[in-house]
Amino acid sequence: MYKTTAKIDGMMCSMCESHINETIRKAFPSAKSVKSSHVKGETSFVTDDEVNIDKLRKAIEQTGYQFLKADSTVYEKKGLFGFLK
Repeated sequence: MYKTTAKIDGMMCSMCESHINETIRKAFPSAKSVKSSHVKGETSFVTDDEVNIDKLRKAIEQTGYQFLKADSTVYEKKGLFGFLK
């Protein structure tokens, strides 16, 4: 699994966060744990396969927000109380 975090400029409120979350779910149907923060100016999500950053950039920019950068790292799912399963 991979966790992708993207920096985004232009999110101003919780509706902006919802808009980005919906965009990511449409562009990457396998995305799980999609979370966005207008305060931090970022979004993060987990996928089974590595994310195509160009596809992510295009999806975000089509919504009118500015894509700044993204990072994808290997993600290990943790169980109850933070212990690895």
